[in-house]
Amino acid sequence: MKVLLVGSGGREHALAWRISQSPKLDQLWTAGGNSGTVALGVNLDLNPEDVDAVTQAARSVAAELVVVGPEVPLALGLVDRLTAVGIPAFGPTRAAAQIEASKAFALEVMRESGVPCPDFQVFDDEPEALAFLEKHPGPMVVKADGLAAGKGVSLCPSYAESAAAVRACMSEETFGTAGKTVVLEEMLSGPEVSVFAFTDGQTLSPLAAACDYKRLRDGDLGPNTGGMGSYAPPGFWRPSLAKEIADTVMAPVVRAMARRGTPFQGVLYAGLMLTLDGPKVLEFNCRLGDPETQVLMPALESDPLDVFLACCRGGLSECAVKWSGRHHVGVVLVSGGYPGSYSTGMEVSGLNSDLPGTMVFHAGAKLDPQRAGGVLTSGGRVLTVVGQGDSLDEARSKAYERAGLISFPKAFYRRDIGALRAGEMVESSGWPAPTG
Repeated sequence: MKVLLVGSGGREHALAWRISQSPKLDQLWTAGGNSGTVALGVNLDLNPEDVDAVTQAARSVAAELVVVGPEVPLALGLVDRLTAVGIPAFGPTRAAAQIEASKAFALEVMRESGVPCPDFQVFDDEPEALAFLEKHPGPMVVKADGLAAGKGVSLCPSYAESAAAVRACMSEETFGTAGKTVVLEEMLSGPEVSVFAFTDGQTLSPLAAACDYKRLRDGDLGPNTGGMGSYAPPGFWRPSLAKEIADTVMAPVVRAMARRGTPFQGVLYAGLMLTLDGPKVLEFNCRLGDPETQVLMPALESDPLDVFLACCRGGLSECAVKWSGRHHVGVVLVSGGYPGSYSTGMEVSGLNSDLPGTMVFHAGAKLDPQRAGGVLTSGGRVLTVVGQGDSLDEARSKAYERAGLISFPKAFYRRDIGALRAGEMVESSGWPAPTG
């Protein structure tokens, strides 16, 4: 099978790595790509967000399946374009991708389908939003409604911080058009978990769960980032919790999207908080997460091409999706200064120092044109180093051992990924850990 993968990050390298293991694969191209994906196929010098160019490339290489990694091409309607020219594409249509592209849309879907979520208000007028905050001065979450590369969410303990966040979105246009509308939500407390399900618009696969770390520094301090690491499965993940989330969150949303005439096909990703009142949805995404994909793809035992095609063709009920029970910990190595300004073009050393039970997925990295086999940094999040083991401790130990063998000037990574046990987080929150 000829496959075109769309995207340039660590998520896409992890997808390419897993796809390359399918016996059904004949040829793999990546629209965008990086120094990791080029070792598994052919990188095409394309902007993944250029829908016309990607569609033309898919036709030129006679792709039999296109796998879309990032959210922006989905929100721009890449799947619609590919479907129109007869090419199966893994991911939701533009209309269905609104579940991520518009937080207000997602909240409306949750409200109509009875999915538990925070109390919220939506505003497209700044004075009205500020007036609401004056009447509700307690802790608040301020969200830019549109896509903001994971950076449009502010946790605001006070009125002053909430008001500043609203102004940043609306009048200061910090997030461009994404902040023209804002969502104000009550602030919840409890452990967070990312939950993923493949779906063909009707059938749901067994769920997979991971925990990620957004803050830059150890102890969850510092600014928010695109993700500094993740691990799977969480210590509290039990069949009873998976069933509860499938029954009360994932299935109702899939049914609601179908009723609306915008069936969701691809990966449905729910960011949840485990509150004292049970799981509540913080957000939905229309694709796999990054860095969660890097710890989930090594655990996917089913042939990914079978799964992706089943989602495209409506045959997921006939496709067994299986996840291994092994533990994976992913540590993200970033450029010094990230998520602010940082330098690129730094030489990466130690990538060939292999260690059994580990993997390295490239993101902001490119081949060195001056040195055969050399790799240079090209972005903020440069690599994700993944360790695999029969326990979380073993996986974590392997990830950090491998990370210690890799270097580039001003490289930085957190030292506590997986160190705070999710089970302890549940216990300390007062949320009753599920049994069964």
